[in-house]
Amino acid sequence: MSSSLTCIRLTLFTVAAVAFQIIGLSFFVFGFFPVKPALSGDSGSESFHAPTCYSMGNESVRDLPPYDLQSLYQELSGLPPLFDRLILMVIDGLPAEFVLGKDDRPPNKALMEAMPYTQSLLANGIAKGYHAKAAPPTVTMPRLKAIVSGAIGGFLDVAFNFNTQALLDDNLLGQFSKVGWKMVMCGDETWLKLFPGHFMRHDGVSSFFVKDTVEVDKNVSRHLSYELSKNDWNLLILHYLGLDHVGHTGGRNSPLMAPKLMEMDEVVKMIHASAIMNPDDKRTLLVVASDHGMTENGNHGGSSYEETDSLLLFIGSKSHATHFSSIISNDVNQVDIAPTLALLFGVPIPKNNIGVMIPGVIDFLKDTHQLRALQLNSWQLLRLLQKQVPGFPCGSFPCDGFSGDQGYNSNDIMEKFCRLYLRSAFLHDSWISTELSRSDNREEKSEIIAAYYEFLINANQWLSHKATDKPSTVIVFGVMSMFLSFLIFSISIYSIIQESYSGEKQLSNGIFTQHLDEGFSLSVIFILVISMGSSSMVEEEQYIWHYLISTLNLLFLRKTMQFFKKESTCRFFNLFNGHGKVCIRISSIFTLLITGRILRGWHQGGVNWTHLPDISKWLEQSGTDLQLIQLIAVILTTILILFSLSLLGRGMKIVLVVGFNFLMSGLLVFYHILRYQHNASLPSSNAATSLAQIIYATLGVSTVGTVLAVPWIMPIQISKACCRDRNDNSAVSYPLKIGSQSQYPELIYSLHIIGWVYIGSWCLLQLLLQQPVNSVVTLLILMQIFASFLFFSQGMLQQKQWVECAGSLVGCLGKHHVFDHVAVLYYIGMAGHFALGNSNSLATVDVAGAFIGISNYSALLSGILMFIITYASPTLLLLSMVMYISIKNLETAASPQNVDSEHVLKRILGLPCLVPLTINSILLIAYTIVLILMRNHLFVWSVFSPKYLYACATTVCVLIGVFVVATTVTYAYMVLALRKKY
Repeated sequence: MSSSLTCIRLTLFTVAAVAFQIIGLSFFVFGFFPVKPALSGDSGSESFHAPTCYSMGNESVRDLPPYDLQSLYQELSGLPPLFDRLILMVIDGLPAEFVLGKDDRPPNKALMEAMPYTQSLLANGIAKGYHAKAAPPTVTMPRLKAIVSGAIGGFLDVAFNFNTQALLDDNLLGQFSKVGWKMVMCGDETWLKLFPGHFMRHDGVSSFFVKDTVEVDKNVSRHLSYELSKNDWNLLILHYLGLDHVGHTGGRNSPLMAPKLMEMDEVVKMIHASAIMNPDDKRTLLVVASDHGMTENGNHGGSSYEETDSLLLFIGSKSHATHFSSIISNDVNQVDIAPTLALLFGVPIPKNNIGVMIPGVIDFLKDTHQLRALQLNSWQLLRLLQKQVPGFPCGSFPCDGFSGDQGYNSNDIMEKFCRLYLRSAFLHDSWISTELSRSDNREEKSEIIAAYYEFLINANQWLSHKATDKPSTVIVFGVMSMFLSFLIFSISIYSIIQESYSGEKQLSNGIFTQHLDEGFSLSVIFILVISMGSSSMVEEEQYIWHYLISTLNLLFLRKTMQFFKKESTCRFFNLFNGHGKVCIRISSIFTLLITGRILRGWHQGGVNWTHLPDISKWLEQSGTDLQLIQLIAVILTTILILFSLSLLGRGMKIVLVVGFNFLMSGLLVFYHILRYQHNASLPSSNAATSLAQIIYATLGVSTVGTVLAVPWIMPIQISKACCRDRNDNSAVSYPLKIGSQSQYPELIYSLHIIGWVYIGSWCLLQLLLQQPVNSVVTLLILMQIFASFLFFSQGMLQQKQWVECAGSLVGCLGKHHVFDHVAVLYYIGMAGHFALGNSNSLATVDVAGAFIGISNYSALLSGILMFIITYASPTLLLLSMVMYISIKNLETAASPQNVDSEHVLKRILGLPCLVPLTINSILLIAYTIVLILMRNHLFVWSVFSPKYLYACATTVCVLIGVFVVATTVTYAYMVLALRKKY
């Protein structure tokens, strides 16, 4: 089998396996993740009649003119017109606790003083405030959909948030448009993308330039006076983005937060004074809402309380607010906004709404009208239940005919719904027909309201958590495709290993007596798979990686000391006298341990312990000059990379040229930080954007140019260096000892330069894009990689070569300490990923840096930068594989009988490329199975699903990294082989 696995066949098998993995992953993602089933069409006049099995819709009134349709709706609804106009003011990212407090405690004094007018409205009963719980994912687009449609979108809406499409489902704006409403929008352009053609006037601003905290809101408020003076609109939407941008750039405690709240308070004051208190004006309702909250560091996307705690304020005239200060609970769901506004303005409730009429909003109405509103809400939810549950009983009277002989037991959820509805309907009908004075019958009215809400809340909760019917065939096909991909990877690895050891002496002790460090490294894969089944371990995955890298480093230290004790007859202080390699190893291990401990304490990652103190919080709260830290990190990074390049020898002109190019790139990054990043809260200027684009171009051109040119130039440089060394009777001293005795010095030296250029350019890019407080983290990760190269380049420990891996770990045999080397690199990559502040929550994705160097918003470019920032450390690990190949022993690929270039290339690249793909495949399949098993778990959408999205993104990272490594090494080898041949 091994003899038939040529380089070409291995490449074809690998490409096929990757294709199967991508296809399988795509099928599984779109099969498993819910795209909530939406009923087609819009609600119409049938909404005002009790549902039956044979309701056919509203064809007879569909063609009525808008104003006739509005009159018909008001007549059928049985509710008096309460307001003429609606102003919806959305303050993006505003947590409700900033205005309403938390746990029955008011906001702190600074927040109260930041919004004095709003607080006065709440205190006087003119405004009613609610904590409106937003469903995850807490990003803008799906939250706006929930506000206007009352429906919870699919989990993958988090991906569509960056490329919004028109909303086709039934929604409030569509209903308002049908009755002839004129609408105006100023603010977030997401509204224009969701509702194209709905607004007679609009001024949209981009929501993604998060460093703009000033102009983005001025562009909204500049139209406010004009619009408030006009009487030609019925709906005015104002979507302010500045507060969300303040959070992204500075967190909840940003010094810009209080001024931004004051600005929003002035807007509320202006609207209330001009549009609501004016007696000559139309009756106007102001609704102030936020789409989501934010975490302490200002991000959002997850399901924590801080992220889901959104604000909802109803502000009307005093006559419409006599009961606003009632004792009704102020905790509602965000989807409750849609049915409440529909009932207040006399239009049908959107067909897919799962929300409930908000208590307390219509307390000023007569009892008959209050109960009518709850009845209409109940009818709408009952229709939705009938449509979404096959066989849900209905008839001339909803849910009639329920009895024990129909196969339903007392625990049947559908029977429970019908019994709850029938009870509320019966009480309501009895109340209507009673002869008692309704004004004196408060207890009966309260009982009816309680019965309606019991049905509404139970139906809402069931519809919210209802598992979407998943196409099992599609899911099974996806899992089988991913499993087939894993089998191809595994068989290819086995063939390479079998070929590597054919004809060689078998290991005398077998594969079950590996050293402790090798056994521990091999067990990591099982630790990871087992931990995936625990929601707590998924939330706090960073602790696993910090534990693994610390433990393995201690095992390496133990083994180094054992080797020294066995081989040396000298005392420990003699290390510097004839034992330089041991000294380098021990120094490298201590470097790894110390930097690892610093990285461990840099960010309290995860979900549950982010409130604990850490180094990054201490630096930010102590007023440390983060710009100075950034500049120092750039200087040290540049020095370390130049030193690494110089190890090949100062006499090589190619090293001088590459080093000069890298120095210029470092100086550009240094100047950008010095000139433009002194205040991260300020929006980027055109000059800063242009300079960032120059840096991108410089790094890209110099990196690609180095990859293309070095293999052609290196043979000439080596021949000149050899002639010079012979004339000088000296040899170039190279601490890492790569290539000195190799049959492939040109390849090794070329990969050494290219590898360090990859590493250095990537580090400079991260120093430009990452948050200032993370600049030290980037430097420490670089130091760990350099220390690990020093440790493993000495070749002193006789370790079995279990794994060759650029981003993972598995047991396969090799020859020279490859597994432990790559295992440490993998741990550095994953521990560094979490040390940068990442977690398995979508809230930790850094949006702020994704717009550096972008003059006009582009979802593609911003998405690429966001991916680069998030996967900075794992990608750095994969790029360092080029350098790793340059220090590994390649002599097994150069035996006289194995001179075929395809064979040599396969031996160089086979395992380093296949193993990361294989291990990623193992973890992906394992987590896919975990996700299927946890599909009914309470945290399936808040914990396990975000983790799976990260697993998918990690797969993309591995595929890109392996492709870059394989392409680079193949190109360098083929160029050198071509030069040698001719």
